[in-house]
This record gives sequence, C-alpha cells and structure tokens, in this order.
Amino acid sequence: MTLEMVLVLMITIAMFVGLLFEVARPDMVVFTALGILLLTGILTPDEALKGFSNEGMLTIALLFIVAGAVQKSGVTDRLVSKWLQNTRSMAGVTGKFFAPLSLFSAFLNNTPIVVTFTPVLRKWCHDKGIAPSKLLIPLSYVTILGGTITLMGTSTNLVVHGMLKDYGFGGFSFFQLAIVGVPVTVIGLVYVTLIAPKILPSYKSFQDKMRENTREYIAELTVGSDFPYTNQSVVEAGLRDLEGLFLIEILRDNEIISPVSSHTVIRANDRLIFTGLISTIADLEKIKGLYLETGTDLKLEDLKNGDGQTQLLEAVVSHDSSLLNKTIKQSQFRSRYDAGVIAVHRNNERIQSKIGDIVLKPGDTLLLLTGDHFIDNHQHSDDFYVISSLGTPKKLNEDPVKGWFSIIVLIAMVMLVAVGLLSMFKAMLLAVLLLLIGRVVTPNEAAGYMQFHVLLLIASAIGVGTAMTKTGLADYIAQQTLSLVEPLGLLAIVVLVYLLTNLFTELITNAAAAVLMLPIAIEMAGQLNIDPIGLAVTVAIAASASFVTPIGYQTNLIVYGPGGYKFSDYIKVGLPLSLIVMIVTTMIISQVWI
Repeated sequence: MTLEMVLVLMITIAMFVGLLFEVARPDMVVFTALGILLLTGILTPDEALKGFSNEGMLTIALLFIVAGAVQKSGVTDRLVSKWLQNTRSMAGVTGKFFAPLSLFSAFLNNTPIVVTFTPVLRKWCHDKGIAPSKLLIPLSYVTILGGTITLMGTSTNLVVHGMLKDYGFGGFSFFQLAIVGVPVTVIGLVYVTLIAPKILPSYKSFQDKMRENTREYIAELTVGSDFPYTNQSVVEAGLRDLEGLFLIEILRDNEIISPVSSHTVIRANDRLIFTGLISTIADLEKIKGLYLETGTDLKLEDLKNGDGQTQLLEAVVSHDSSLLNKTIKQSQFRSRYDAGVIAVHRNNERIQSKIGDIVLKPGDTLLLLTGDHFIDNHQHSDDFYVISSLGTPKKLNEDPVKGWFSIIVLIAMVMLVAVGLLSMFKAMLLAVLLLLIGRVVTPNEAAGYMQFHVLLLIASAIGVGTAMTKTGLADYIAQQTLSLVEPLGLLAIVVLVYLLTNLFTELITNAAAAVLMLPIAIEMAGQLNIDPIGLAVTVAIAASASFVTPIGYQTNLIVYGPGGYKFSDYIKVGLPLSLIVMIVTTMIISQVWI
C-alpha cells in the first residue's frame, strides 16, 4: 500500500467510526472527511466537487420536489385510507394496504409515505382492537422493498446509477432493478402477512398508555384568592422556570389560554395545567394559594383547544436532527418551535426525568403541545418526523385539479423514461418545470421539499469514493478480497459484496454504504472480467434492504417510537427477512448477470 492509500484508508475508517457512534450529523461527518481529503491534496477541487454535479445526486434533488408535490395533493393518501377502511382483518391489510403502498414506494419517496400512513394504520388498529406493533414495522418494510423495483424507487438506486455513468457505464434502465425488486417485494409481502405478525409483540400504543395514565402527564392546580401573585405575570409569580414542570395551559371561565407566555397574567380562580415530571408537583403545593385538584376529570386530549389554536402531536427525532446530544432546555425547544414538550418516550417507556434535562437521541418520540401552524412550518423539518395524532389531521391540498395534475405529470415522466425517450434527470427536470409553471408548487415549497442534508451526504460520499478509486485503495481492497473468496466461486463473491454492503447500511447510512462499496465492486468485476452491472445491482439492493435495526433506514426509525418497539424487535423480525432477501437477490444476480 502506498502512503496515499494508507491515508485514505485511515480517513475512511475515521469517517465510518464517526457515523457509527453518531459524533455529528451523518452529512457533516462525511463532508468533514471530504474536506480533509481536499486539504491534504489527495483530491483536487474538481475531484472533491465531482459529487455535487453527479447526475444521480441532481436527479434525487429534483425527485424530492416531484414526490413532494404528489404528497402535498393528498390524493394517494385519501385513496389508500378509504381503501383501508373496508379492510377487516390483518391478512386483508397486506392485499388492500401494503401491496398498494409498496407500488407507490416504487415511484415516491417512502419517508413521507410512512409518516403519512403511520397514524392512519394506528387508528385502524385501534378500531379493530389490534396492537399497532403488529403492523408498523411491516409498514416500513414493504415501502423499503417497493423502492427496489424502479430506478427512482430510492435515492440509493439513483446514486449507484449516477456513479456508474461517471465510471463510463450506461447505468440502470428504469425497470432493470425490477428483475430483483419484484420477486423480493412479493416474497416480502408474503413474509409480513404470514410470519411477521407471529414474531412481533403486542405492545400498547403510545396513545393508549397516555389515555390510561393521564395523571402521569398532567396536573391541575387552582389559584386561590390568597395567592400572593394574583394579577401578576407568570414570570413574576415564579411559574416560568420550574424544576421539571412546564405550565402549558390556563383555563379561565370559558377561555383557554395556550401557549402560556411569560407575560400572561395570573388571576384568582384560574386553573393552571402543568406537565413534566409530575412527581415534583408537591413543590408547587408548598406555594401559598395554589391547590392541587386531585379529583380532576381533565384528560390529555382536553389540552387541545376547541377552536383549533392548539393541538397534540407526536414527533420522532431524526438521525439528522440538530437536537441530538442536547438537552431540551439547551436546544431552546419552546421558543424555537413554539411548542411545548409534554413527555419523551424511548424504547417503549416514558423517560422519567425533568423535561428540560432530557438529552435527545434518534428515534425518541416527543409528545408536543403546539400551535395550529406547527405542521405547516415544520412538516419538512430535518429535526424530526411530524406524526399527526390524537385526531389531529394533517393539512392537505384541497385542490383536486392540481393534485391529479401532479400525478399525471409523474406518470407521464415515468413512461417517457421507461420507453427511453428521456433520461431520468431530464424527465424529472421537465416534471419540476411543469409543476412550477402550473403553480402546483411554489419555489419556496420546492426548496422545502429538497432534503439538503441528504444531498450533501451523497455528494460528499461520492468524493470519498473518488479518493478510494484515484489512490488505488478500491483496487487493492478488491484484490485482497478476491484472493480470499475467488476459490469459492462467483456466487460466493456476490454474497460477500451483498453482506458487506448490507452490514454497512445497518451500521451507518444506505447512501454512504453504496458509495463506499460500489468502487470496490466495480474493481472486482474488472478483475474477474464480468459485467459490473450485476455487482452494482447487488450493492443497490443490499444498501436498501435494511431491516435488522431501527437506525439503518429512516422509515424504520419513524415507526420505532409510535410502535412502542424495542431494538431487539427489529432483530427478531428483520433478520429472517434480511436473509431471505439476500438469498433471493444473490441467486437471481448470479443467474442473470454473472
């Protein structure tokens, strides 16, 4: 190994460790690695910036806008929700709900699909008396599997496609991945119907726990006439910065005051509603003039203002959140989002700690009391996935003409790509222009739909992959790997590429896994004198097939909290599916391409 190869290997390993231990957001970790490669002179500026002009990365940016426009319309959401209402059994869910969603996932971003249908499926489960934990992980799995059917099904497919073109190959055709994607999706649907429900536990949902244990979440105190701070502000009364408690509402005659500002005046006979660490409520009882209402019949749902000014929501903290590794108080959550955190759930349990002192982690489920514009302002936030709950509907575009126009544009573009008249990039560019001209989306909305942290991660990872190829590190790793595995045959090589890619995607991120493994796979194909497309398909499928952990894929993380799951639940139900998908994928690839 040359000195440059050793340096690139050390930087890559450091990057991998940073991603694994979540020392910072994934895009920042990979971008830092790219910056070091540039500063050390291993990459020239043109080589370092190569990923930012990669066709696959740019196509993903455009695809975010197109998918966002379709999701905004709510047409598909309403159709599938109505279709689900007539379903009576869990077995029927697969045919009438999961099968259509897997098809939608082949053409739309699966993240908003799972965010949208998680509360829909939970409501159906509640109405039918079924534990949501039986179906939420399968919801994530079928959308992941559906994404393997087409070129636009996942960002990983497009990244691999774009890199193949950079290496001088033709890339994937639109339905080329379906050779593997359709069989694994069908088998996956059978698995989540017949096997997964028997493995998955029956957990009470977050909502059910809240309803059963309302007094763990809220407490009510009445302001007596002897309260010394009557007609003074919340701050002056010493009720603003309490240890572990948060004043979220004031009930005054027929008026509901929420959110409560620091300048809100306290009056006699006010009913003060607190949330947080309710066990510390005794401290408030020591204040003269405040009386605990032990017989209150107030329920958590009652915190929602009747006129729609406040609402209860759930939000799942994302991998890329700027809130990670900070306490809620340090993040200034209340002023930043105009929302109060009522409780935090992790691993199916409520964190029994002072709200402000809780350090947030990916997958934490936050119960929020928010204003009525919270969803509009933060639905596309990188910090969390907003999941509507407790009867709070998501706001959808009510213009059916624009909704159907966006769907027609998407279908037309897919057809043009499928018959070879346009490349994927040109088709998505045309689609975005039509949606902007037709005013289906505004420029501001288009910018909001683009997940810039994902684009930065992909572009930076491509630069790291370029360094591996340029220095010969990818070739060296390929040679050493082949020397060990080649005697076992070509099938063993395909299995090894799949296993390594799949392991990386479970531990770090799917895009980074694909970008790191593709240069090695291409070098292997060159040394074996076989079609590189076969190993490229292996990398694309393996990078998407993340079923064993909640952190490997964003849809797994979204259902983690709402389903009340434990980490081990993903291993129990995901490992068999992962093995099945690996066997089917490697067998098909060895027969078709190798």
